[in-house]
Amino acid sequence: MTTAVTGIARHAVRIRFLGDFELTVNGAPVRRWRAGKARGLFQYLVIHRGQTLTRDRLYEALWPGSDGSAGDSSLKVAAHALRRVLDAHPDGTGESGIRLHYRDFGYALDIADLWSDVDRFQELAHTGLRAAASGDRPLARERLRSAVALYHGEFLRGERADWVAEHREYLRSLALRALDVLRADAAEREDFPDLIEVCRRTLGIDRHHEETYRALMTAHGVRGEHACVRRWYELCARRLRDDLAVAPSRETDRLLHAMLPARPAAVPPRTAPVTAAALPGLRPRAARRARPDGRAVALGLAAPTARLRAGPPPPTAAPGLVPPARTQ
Repeated sequence: MTTAVTGIARHAVRIRFLGDFELTVNGAPVRRWRAGKARGLFQYLVIHRGQTLTRDRLYEALWPGSDGSAGDSSLKVAAHALRRVLDAHPDGTGESGIRLHYRDFGYALDIADLWSDVDRFQELAHTGLRAAASGDRPLARERLRSAVALYHGEFLRGERADWVAEHREYLRSLALRALDVLRADAAEREDFPDLIEVCRRTLGIDRHHEETYRALMTAHGVRGEHACVRRWYELCARRLRDDLAVAPSRETDRLLHAMLPARPAAVPPRTAPVTAAALPGLRPRAARRARPDGRAVALGLAAPTARLRAGPPPPTAAPGLVPPARTQ
């Protein structure tokens, strides 16, 4: 019975390459591999099955630096071990349906009934991308979501052979392309939860994917979640700086300023007139105005104007004293 998402059915041989390698033959997992390159040889032959791979090519992939001379039996030993592990003898009648043939100075692998996550992932991704290019958005969405669901991790996680790294980058690029289409579709439909999930999956594959950070900044910005906008920008800038020694692009910087509200211009405070009462330690001085004779007199302390014009009053004699006679 086949599942709707992955297309897994009851196959005699099932292989998972994405994430940790898993091989199941007739429902039983294969965990005990003989020493040497038997497992690596099987993995390489499965990815290139249907082809006859020459000895030189196999040595270059599995024993880099070796000349693969006639006296080197490493490949022959690995092939023998592989046949014993998987019952893959070309003339046998094993139930696995796996056959390893030696043809024309090389080896070829045949598997009668195989399900592989890499094969299914590529099939779904390519079908979804073609549907997106033709404008069939529902079909593209369905196929690409199913493809991404199969991408449980990088190809043959932990392996370091050059051929593994090459195939790993190809599948990684295909997964990111599928997520790009899904992200644009979610943004156009304004499906915020779907957009967040697509962005999460993208950053799980590529933590430096700057376009994804911009999508998250935009999504939070239109919702008025300005603190989230700044946090996503700061995370992007930190990862780019620490891991790649680069700064965010100008496009990302411009988006940050566009999504955050403009700060109001600073308004200088109004300056109140300084009064004596406002200055501690100083007493107020009485206001002064000009006298008619040009001298200043304090208001409230000056004599009436009529008395000032008449001049000073005559001196008054003290009791018991006779005022002096006025001189003529």
